[in-house]
Amino acid sequence: MNDTTYQVTQKFTELGGEFLASPTELQLKLKNIKAFLFDWDGVFNAGIKTGTDGSTFSETDSMGTNLLRFGHWLEHEQLPTFVILTGENNIAATELAKREHYTAVYYKARNKSLALSHLQKNAGISAEEIAFCFDDVLDLPVAKQCGLRFLVRRSGSPLFEDYTKNQDLCDYATANSGANHAVREICELILGLTGQFDRVIEERCKFEAPYQHYLEHRNSVTPDMYIEQSGQIIPEASANST
Repeated sequence: MNDTTYQVTQKFTELGGEFLASPTELQLKLKNIKAFLFDWDGVFNAGIKTGTDGSTFSETDSMGTNLLRFGHWLEHEQLPTFVILTGENNIAATELAKREHYTAVYYKARNKSLALSHLQKNAGISAEEIAFCFDDVLDLPVAKQCGLRFLVRRSGSPLFEDYTKNQDLCDYATANSGANHAVREICELILGLTGQFDRVIEERCKFEAPYQHYLEHRNSVTPDMYIEQSGQIIPEASANST
């Protein structure tokens, strides 16, 4: 472990994060990651809703995802696949995906394994090339398959947290909950472990050719919208036309 990795590890351990896989293992897995898959409720937020209103997101987490994608761009010279996977119809998730030009949103996906299979086929990637950020029971079938797993913790689920650890379903458990910017924590951890953080911040602040080139390509993306219907994943437009 070099000095930079040691410092990053210490920083996140002191914060309260827990490395279930060693930092070196995480670095090796990150070399193969081509896609980032995020659950929504309990990950980008506390999962609280009022009536039919969807849960929200924070600009802090939004910036984290942008920095993460920019770091991937700088390292691989291409955008990563970036996807939100939710069991509900969260309007804010769609709004964020469109504004930030994510790759896709899968919603009302009660059987999340169907969405994972669809994503693999569409993107031409394997589950081992996907990093998955999750927080609850419905996410576990996906966590079992993905190559890298980040558990978003909350104080009210100690037995569930123990279960994910005992079943080897997570590689890192966050210090923060979804209500307190766990997404930003995960994004900064990845950038720190890949040695990209300082460069990403500096290039973003300069707003010169590297970031502008990334931004041009990022903004050309229109997210695909998919819904689970009758045990199948179909385009949103097809569901609306039936």
